[in-house]
Amino acid sequence: MSTRPLVLASASPARLRLLRDAGFDPQVVVSGVDESLVTSDEPADLVEQLAVQKAQAVAAGQADALVIGCDSMLVLGGEVLGKPATAEVAVARWRAMRGREGTLLTGHCVIDAATGDQASAVGATVVRFGTPDDEEIAAYVATGEPLHVAGAFTLDGRSAPFVAGIDGDPGNVIGLSLPLLRELLTKLGVRVSDLWS
Repeated sequence: MSTRPLVLASASPARLRLLRDAGFDPQVVVSGVDESLVTSDEPADLVEQLAVQKAQAVAAGQADALVIGCDSMLVLGGEVLGKPATAEVAVARWRAMRGREGTLLTGHCVIDAATGDQASAVGATVVRFGTPDDEEIAAYVATGEPLHVAGAFTLDGRSAPFVAGIDGDPGNVIGLSLPLLRELLTKLGVRVSDLWS
């Protein structure tokens, strides 16, 4: 039984599902951080900064919790791609991605609200995209799913058949790397098994 409350500073249902499937029962508190105000020329630095800011914003309102902040982006041909703003952007993105390789970066930050200690890192997974035709892309975008996920795709949804393969942690692509989370918790002196519900 968990001795510490765990808080996920994210509205992502995929991250919540990953944590629940791994034996955790986190509360969800959305950070409200304005992502457009955070900038960096380095994609890995950008996702890590965003993860830290989200975790810090939520940890400020917690007394004893361990707070997890995350942020994901796809890097394709040197361009950083977050969530597409519109269906048109999602269609254009998929046409650009098909048959290519990108790297999905997820920044992770864990803060111990009781002590203020924090640990952060970035997970990177190479994604090889398949070759959906224009009709398949249009049908996928029409579901609305790609508008809510970094890079306009996810491994745990309708776009899974359009991903030819990955090199690295699939959880990182879905939104949260459980092995990396364990490493960060260990740095804060917390065993992952102590947080199981």
